[in-house]
Amino acid sequence: MNFNELIKANKQNVKNIIRLITNQENEDLEQEVYVKAWKNADKYEERGNFKSWINTIAKNVSKDYLKSAYFKNSANSTSDDIVLGTIKDTKSSPEESVSSSERQKRIISAIESLKPKLKETIMLCEINGYTYEEAATKLNCPIGTIKSRIYNAKKELAVQLEDLL
Repeated sequence: MNFNELIKANKQNVKNIIRLITNQENEDLEQEVYVKAWKNADKYEERGNFKSWINTIAKNVSKDYLKSAYFKNSANSTSDDIVLGTIKDTKSSPEESVSSSERQKRIISAIESLKPKLKETIMLCEINGYTYEEAATKLNCPIGTIKSRIYNAKKELAVQLEDLL
């Protein structure tokens, strides 16, 4: 087996596989494919097709690269400017605080205006965090009734608070 000729014959195919899987040109991965093929040449059996054997090695090397810590770290690293641009200022201005307070008052008022059963159900599920099953048990009614009440309550709230959405 003339290894140099086999590499030349499959070079473009290996490049294409690596680019397809990793979405980038990577000569280090190409080299790793050839090193693995060379180290395992004694395991290659002439019965099979060399092209499919080296393609399998290229696929596995590419997949291993995507799983590697190096790839994950390089994909997650960003420049300082990008990081600084994504940090949000957590201080709110006085105007934002007043606006938020008014918004909360409107939402509370809209919930208070709901029919008693709708209000009770929306309070249990959306405010107190009950699951539909827990609310159905607490209110002694079927889950379908809970779902219906939640739907109707949200529909009424959406109408009342349309300008806030």
